[in-house]
Amino acid sequence: MLEARGLRKNYGALEVLKGLDLSLARGEVVALIGPSGSGKSTFIRCLNMMETPTAGEIRFRQQQVGDRFNDRGTKIGIGKLRRHVGMVFQHFNLFPHKTVLQNVTEGPIIVCKRPPREARELAMDLLGQVGLADKHAAYPNHLSGGQKQRVAIARALAMEPEVLLLDEVTSALDPELVGEVLAVIRNLADKGMTMAIVTHEMAFAADVSDRVLFLDQGVIAETGTSDEVILNPQNPRLQAFVSRFKG
Repeated sequence: MLEARGLRKNYGALEVLKGLDLSLARGEVVALIGPSGSGKSTFIRCLNMMETPTAGEIRFRQQQVGDRFNDRGTKIGIGKLRRHVGMVFQHFNLFPHKTVLQNVTEGPIIVCKRPPREARELAMDLLGQVGLADKHAAYPNHLSGGQKQRVAIARALAMEPEVLLLDEVTSALDPELVGEVLAVIRNLADKGMTMAIVTHEMAFAADVSDRVLFLDQGVIAETGTSDEVILNPQNPRLQAFVSRFKG
């Protein structure tokens, strides 16, 4: 469904991604793990074209993503990609001057041209799914970090994406709030949502993912099932990384 082929990303002389490949199938959950600076967040932002790759290509539904069409006219525009590939960020990015309900309905009304009543009904359903229907009239500054992140997830789901990308969505939260956000993501996985998740939560990644990628110094150093990568790692650097998160 969503592919990266030979993805490279440079910032000046610094090469952050060094030819990464990924094929994300419908209904699959892939966890991206690795030390800070390994390229995880850059990679996932390139998948949504929030960052423009230096080389390589992104493909969605077997069409290359880009705003210039090739000779066969087979490219899909970046705007259309983002319509179908949603993203949830580390720092929520909610509109502080809008209520929870307004934050969730903004995209469907403005981008998807949904009737406001229909958008509100969808938003209330999604807020119910993340346990925040009673907070629909609240403003973000009256919410905890975990509540803000659950609103951000509901907002992304309101666009009815086919793929959801999550970039370190628990790293800015107090430890006691992490579980409530992970429970929402686990529920999405159980419902068959296609997801790529950048995370440092090893137990969660092992539990929820179909496949785990270990990024190190801009390359995919190891890939496999959670049992292979997290519970029984073979790569020495991966062994050292995983051991930091074990009791």
